[in-house]
Amino acid sequence: MSSNAWLELQWYLFAAVFLLAAGYTLRHNEHVRIDVIISHLPPRLRAWIDLLGGLLFLLPMATIILVLSWPMFIESVVRNEFSADAGGLLRWPAKLLIPVGFLLLALQGVSEIIKRAAFLLGRIPDPLEMHREPMAEEFLKGAVE
Repeated sequence: MSSNAWLELQWYLFAAVFLLAAGYTLRHNEHVRIDVIISHLPPRLRAWIDLLGGLLFLLPMATIILVLSWPMFIESVVRNEFSADAGGLLRWPAKLLIPVGFLLLALQGVSEIIKRAAFLLGRIPDPLEMHREPMAEEFLKGAVE
C-alpha cells in the first residue's frame, strides 16, 4: 500500500541521519577529505590545516546556514505548513533538522578547533592520532612482518 506520508517520513529520516550525524562524523574525523595527501603531512601542518579550515570555512558556513534556516523553520511553524501532496506530513519537523544539525556541527567544529590549537601550543597530544584507525598500508605491513 502506497502512502505519501510514508514516503515523506523516509525523506525526513534520511535528512535526520545526515544532518544530525555531521558533528559526530567530524568528531571521529570521518568526513570526506584528501587523506591521500594530508596523511603524509607532518602532524603540526595537519593541525594548522584543520584549524584554519575550521575557522575560515566550517564555522562561517555552519553559522550562515544556521542563521538563514531558522526563519524558514519559524515561518513553517507559524503557518502550520503541510506538504502539498495528499496525505503529506507537517514540514516544520524536517525544517527544524537543518538549524539543529548545523548547530551541532558548529559546536563540534569549535571543539575540534580548540583541540588543534591546544595541540599546536603543546598542551595535548595529536588529537588525530588518539582516534585514528590504522590505514590499509599499516595492516598490510603488519601482515607481512
